[in-house]
Amino acid sequence: MSQNIEIEFKNMLTKAEYERILLSFNIGEKHIFTQENLYFDTPDFALKKADSALRIRKKGTDYVMTLKQPREIGLLETNQKLTYEETTAAINEGRLPGGQIKQLIQDNNIPFAKIEYFGSLMTNRAEISYDNGLLVLDHSIYLEHEDYEMEYEVGDYQEGLKSFHALLARFKIPERQTQNKVRRFYNQKYKQTKTK
Repeated sequence: MSQNIEIEFKNMLTKAEYERILLSFNIGEKHIFTQENLYFDTPDFALKKADSALRIRKKGTDYVMTLKQPREIGLLETNQKLTYEETTAAINEGRLPGGQIKQLIQDNNIPFAKIEYFGSLMTNRAEISYDNGLLVLDHSIYLEHEDYEMEYEVGDYQEGLKSFHALLARFKIPERQTQNKVRRFYNQKYKQTKTK
C-alpha cells in the first residue's frame, strides 16, 4: 500500500496535435505502452458524487487498485497491489479486496459492498521527462469512443503551471477544459444509456 499526492495538468488534444507532439519529441511506437483502467462505483455513483474515483489498473501482469480523493491541491492517491485472482473476483463477482482502500471508502460513508464494475478504458501511453515533471501523451479507447490527451505531472503546482502553459504555447495548442478519464468514461457511458 502506498499514498501520494498527484498534481497534474491536463489538456485534450486533436489527433493531429497528439501526432505532432510525438514527432517533436521523437517518440516512436516502441516508446508507447498499453494499460487498461477498470472502473468501479456504486449504482448511484456515490464515489463520483464525492469527487472520488476507484480503479484497477492493469499494466502488463501487474494489477493496482487506486482510490483518488480530492485534496486542496491535487488528489490523494491510495494504491494497493492486487493479484490476478483478486482482480478477476472484483470484475466478475463484485468482490473487492479488503485493506486501507476499503477502510477509506467506508470512512466516507460509502457502502463498499455495493461497489460494482462499470467497464474499462484502454490507453496507449507515452511518457517522457520534461522540465522537472513527467509529460504523458495518451490515446484512450473506451465505449466505442477514442480521444487524445496530454498530462503533465509535477511536484510543485506553480512551477508546473508555468511549464504547462509554455508547453501549450510552444505547440500552439489552445487550453481546453479537460475532465479526467473516469469522468469522460462515465459521460460516454451515460450518453450510451440515453440512446438505448
